[in-house]
This record gives sequence, structure tokens and C-alpha cells, in this order.
Amino acid sequence: MTLALVNGRILRDSGWVENQVVLIEGTRIQQIVARESKWHADTTYDLHGHTLLPGFIDVQVNGGGGVLFNDDPSVESIREIGRAHRRFGTTGFLPTLISDDLDVVSRALQAAQDAIASGVPGVLGIHIEGPFLNEARKGVHDETKLRWLNEDALGLLTSLKGGKTLVTLAPERTTPQIIRKLSDAGVIVSAGHTNGTYAEIRSALDHGLTGFTHLFNAMSQLTGREPGAVGAALDDDGSWCGIILDGHHVDPVVLKIAMRSKRQDRFMLVTDAMPTVGAPNKTFSLQGRPISVAYDNMLVDENGRLAGSDIDMAKAVRNSLEMLGVDLAQAARMASLHPAAFLGLDRELGRIEPGYRADLVLVNERVEVLDTWIGGQSAS
Repeated sequence: MTLALVNGRILRDSGWVENQVVLIEGTRIQQIVARESKWHADTTYDLHGHTLLPGFIDVQVNGGGGVLFNDDPSVESIREIGRAHRRFGTTGFLPTLISDDLDVVSRALQAAQDAIASGVPGVLGIHIEGPFLNEARKGVHDETKLRWLNEDALGLLTSLKGGKTLVTLAPERTTPQIIRKLSDAGVIVSAGHTNGTYAEIRSALDHGLTGFTHLFNAMSQLTGREPGAVGAALDDDGSWCGIILDGHHVDPVVLKIAMRSKRQDRFMLVTDAMPTVGAPNKTFSLQGRPISVAYDNMLVDENGRLAGSDIDMAKAVRNSLEMLGVDLAQAARMASLHPAAFLGLDRELGRIEPGYRADLVLVNERVEVLDTWIGGQSAS
């Protein structure tokens, strides 16, 4: 069966195009042809002049729809989280486990593998954020769960089959050799919740580290005499930086300066979303501690510390326009192509081009989500 998407403004590699038809067969984009050319489709979907973007990819999703992954690392939790975020344009995501005991990490990995095997829409793998973190930069992570990463955990962290595994760690809480072993095994390694020096982070980059989790937050800062993790991130051309663009985690001016210091295609939007996204209840419990929305999508614990966010990817894209002054094409790529490249999936996801998976999001002029497609299947 062939589906034709017609009458829309489409973001392609070459820029914005109109009067073109996106032909989808099965799960992939078969062709993109001129409206006036000869084409056939079994079903036609009128986009009514709205904007078609590549589906958003969020590599840091702790929860959504009232569900926290840590509370119940199961296939059903992943399904509910994905369903909640799909309403806001996310067509690919990594359910994210906050620092926990290794038996919980094992359950989460199995849940991700089972979710992929059973075809849960949108799940691309798993993000294990901790417990291999530095207590000096723990944020709201439970200090009692934190530990060093040694050889004993390598088998667990490399056990996922058929999806992507992202591990956030503090490089100073392991060795460069272990980082190399993770990278060689296909694990994507990101620095976060780290108090590492520039030299320590630089060594990790040389041994396979490729990302920085929520840049500026929970990491050693750039100073006059010690560049720290932030300095290493901005100095390294090849690594990717996740940014939480809610107006609270990082001042937009700081992010604009950062984006002038490094290739712009190395910045990607993440939500760090908690269960409140897509849920009416704006309070929840995180490992026994109360978390609530203080104001304007800012989540805090009882001591006022930031505890993830209450934003979705569509909101992050809108904030990019307002806070960073980028155009919609760049903002959309920060939410799609750039995270796809970070995950090594940019030959399959993140573009509206022939051969790519038909993961798409339709938005209006206010960048509000009207519909999504995952593998060619509409949510409507």
C-alpha cells in the first residue's frame, strides 16, 4: 500500500519545498515527486498547507504520561512513555534510567530489548544515566546508588541486542580503557554528572566518548585556568552536546555563546522529561523524594534543585526559535537529524528523503503538532 502526503511545506536536505508529494510504501519513503508529475497512491493524506518535518528524536526521556521509567522498567512503561511524547512530535526516543541498582539496570535493559522486539512505536534503545557518576555533581541522583564503573559491569552494559545503548558516566569514575571497551562494543558513551578536569575529559574523548549529557548542567565548568568538562565539550569538534532548552537549566545567552564556539550540527535538543509531560498531575515521587513543577515547566525537588524538566520536544523546538533566534529548519534538525547522527542512525532517520524511514511530524505555524507518522503509520 502506498500513501501520498500532499499539499504541504516540506523540510528536505535542500531546504523548504512545496508542491511536492511524499510517497510512502510500507515503513519508508519511496519517492518524493513533483505534484504535477505522474504518481499513484492507494491513499492520499492532505497536509492542508501545514509543515512536514522529520520526526523528533529524544535521547533523554525519563518519563511521561504519568510514568517514571525507574519506577517500573517494563515494556508497558516504555509504551506509555512513548505514547505520551508522540503527541508532541517525538517519533524516536531512548527511555532513560536514572542512577539505580544494577539489578534495576538489568531489568531496564531487558525491557528495552523486549520493547524493540515487540514493535513498541518509537523506541530506539535505552539511555542508562548513571550510576557511574561523580557525587560532587550528582544533582538529584541518589548518592547511595552511585558507584565506580569497572570490568564487572561491562557485560551488563553491552547486553542490549537490536537497539542503541547510551551510557552517561563521569569519566573520572572509570578508566579510559573501559570507555574504549564500551565504545568498541557499540555503546555510545556520554559524559555527564562529572567533575572531571579538561585532561580527564580529553582522554575520555580520545578513547571513545562522543557526547555530553545536558551541557553545562551537572559538570565541571569553564574557568580561566581550568577548562573543565564544558571547555572540553566546546573545544572538541566531533562530539555532540545535548541541551535542555527550557529557560531554566541554562541561560539562553550562554547557549548562544556555546553555539558560536562549536559546529552547530553538534548540538541536539533533549527534554530530560519526567512523568509530568503529557500528564495532568504535575507532582511525582523520585526515589522517595517529592518532585513538582515550580513554574513555567521547571521541575524541582523539596530543596529547590532542578529535577529534570516538564517540557516536550515541540516546546523545545519553539524555545529554540524564541530563545536562540534560530530558524525553524535549524531547530527541527536539532530535534531530528542531529540526535540521529549522534546515535549513528542518520542514514535511516532524521531526514525527509527517499529511502529514509517514514518517521514524520506535521506542525502548524505555531509549531504545534497536528499528526505524526512512525514507520509510515499515522497517529490519527
